[in-house]
Amino acid sequence: MYRYLVIIEKGETSYGAYAPDVPGCVAVGDTHEEVEQAMREALVMHFQAMRADHDPIPAPAASAEYIEFSLPEVVK
Repeated sequence: MYRYLVIIEKGETSYGAYAPDVPGCVAVGDTHEEVEQAMREALVMHFQAMRADHDPIPAPAASAEYIEFSLPEVVK
């Protein structure tokens, strides 16, 4: 089983996804669920092509965190 960070972004009319550790592997879908499934399929196809070309599979290294911060009040 493989585990890679996937970023899913909501656009105006659809969703997009990419994996920071796998350049060039992207997916789109009409819903969050569709893009998630499309990205799974895209990763499998991408890695199968890499294996066929005898390219190394990149190790997952990216991480994500939500960072809390506050903005100072604007003084007028």
